[in-house]
Amino acid sequence: MPTAASFPATTSNYSLPLLFSGQAQKEFFVNEAFSLIDSLLPKTVLGVQDTPPTTPSTGDIYVVGAGSGEWSGQDDGLAIFNNNTWQFVPPMSGMMVFNQDTNQIMFFSSVWASAAEPLLPQNGSVVDAEARIMLAEIVGVLKAVGILA
Repeated sequence: MPTAASFPATTSNYSLPLLFSGQAQKEFFVNEAFSLIDSLLPKTVLGVQDTPPTTPSTGDIYVVGAGSGEWSGQDDGLAIFNNNTWQFVPPMSGMMVFNQDTNQIMFFSSVWASAAEPLLPQNGSVVDAEARIMLAEIVGVLKAVGILA
């Protein structure tokens, strides 16, 4: 597979290629930037995988788990399949994506996290105590995924 191009000047957030004065083949840089923007705007990933799928389609996006093989060294990054090659975007603190595989929103803050379902009250005899525990778990989960501070 061909290697993705390296650009001399890029934007600070998503490493989109920047044009410079007198540059030849500007359309290549602009098209590359548009491809990345198009892939990143929906922020929907197909799932979390350690290795690339065998038959990816253009526009497929995955969160890289413990990257291996072609995805080695890209842990936690977004792998985007464009122009028959994988492009990688490193995650940024605060980045959120929708994981189609688990039907959940994932939030990045040093690692990818998503809300776990809290335990529901089990018994009817101590509803107040169990309700307090359940509410504390909900608040804890909302804090863990960055919804509450």
